[in-house]
Amino acid sequence: MDELPIGRRVSYWRNRRKMSQQVFADRLGKSKSWVDKVERGVRRLDKFSVVYEIADVLQLDVQLLLGKDPERRPDSVNCIDQIEVAEIRSALERYDQISAFFYAPPEPPPIAEMRKAAQHAWQTWEHGRYGVLARALPKLLRDAQAADTAYAGSDDTRDAAHLLGQVYQIASSVLRKLGELDLAWLAADRSIAVSQRAGDQLLAGVATTRVANALRALGRHRSALEVNVNIANRLCPAGGDETADDRLSVYGFLLLQGAMAASCTGDSATMRDLLTGAQDAAKGLGGDRNHYWTSFGPTNVEVHRAAAAVELGEGGMAVAIHSALDPAAFNAMLPERRAHHYLDMARGYTQIGDVEKAGEMLLEGDLLAPAEIRCRPIAHEVLSDVLRRTRGTPTAALAELAEQMGVGV
Repeated sequence: MDELPIGRRVSYWRNRRKMSQQVFADRLGKSKSWVDKVERGVRRLDKFSVVYEIADVLQLDVQLLLGKDPERRPDSVNCIDQIEVAEIRSALERYDQISAFFYAPPEPPPIAEMRKAAQHAWQTWEHGRYGVLARALPKLLRDAQAADTAYAGSDDTRDAAHLLGQVYQIASSVLRKLGELDLAWLAADRSIAVSQRAGDQLLAGVATTRVANALRALGRHRSALEVNVNIANRLCPAGGDETADDRLSVYGFLLLQGAMAASCTGDSATMRDLLTGAQDAAKGLGGDRNHYWTSFGPTNVEVHRAAAAVELGEGGMAVAIHSALDPAAFNAMLPERRAHHYLDMARGYTQIGDVEKAGEMLLEGDLLAPAEIRCRPIAHEVLSDVLRRTRGTPTAALAELAEQMGVGV
């Protein structure tokens, strides 16, 4: 792409955005002939104002249009644009199963390939690479849906449903992070039904947390609390269960998400009860684990305890919990979890008026998983608050981060 003439790059990105020359011309206020000449290199683009207008219509960083890397924005840090949102929405709105009742389903990818793709998507999520994941989601969703439909009634029925349930959960999680809350709820809701068809109670339990988190993000905290607690009660491990570690992890994870929902309602008593239950479950595991992608264990309980304190406005308590974390155990956690915690702590430090330390927390999170800081709406709000309350000039590192995120200093 870098060595192509600018006209060819315009053509490439226009086609990638699925725009005809006529539609593109209409949005620019130009003629179709003008667009055709630009793309063929017959007409030069010698005005920066026109180049910027083209980049705006294509929803593209102008540096890419000029054949350069976007300034300070590597691919892993790019977030999501409305074209990609529309593609994910289109994939989520498919109803392959009912279509297969009338037409032969498309050739599905092999289960083994789908399993590798799902595993790769989980790893991408756990490392906080949300932009990369968002761009892969449409195809991943379509492939998983096609597999679920095509393998229905075969020996692979449950495996295909299990994989689709995972993909819906991944989609819900990343969409919630990026602020696409309605789509996050839709994907989470789909994951519940599919997980039940997979015949896996624990997968359905984790799917419940995705639904609850989407509800919480939409401000429906009481509903989120109830759904987490109800399913946690049903999954409470029984003695001698040979899948105790898996079950303990999912059960404890449900309690943690319930505690977060309770903190959002201001119900500190329920929050403490649920955190105590999660702490007991974590002790039963004997260490930090990642069964069913929960990252559940003693360290994650403390991380959630700090986050819940922040939601209650108890920044001092959150800071005390943060200071008491075992450094080795915390550093062993996945990048997404640690960066998320740093964002929570940035909020906690602002609550006690320590904006300098809050800025440091944002920078720490950005080093670990840039998208967790640069792509999340809440991080933009926190950074804006930190800059507004900073006396004098912010540090060079914080000013640079603000510039990269488009937050005014």
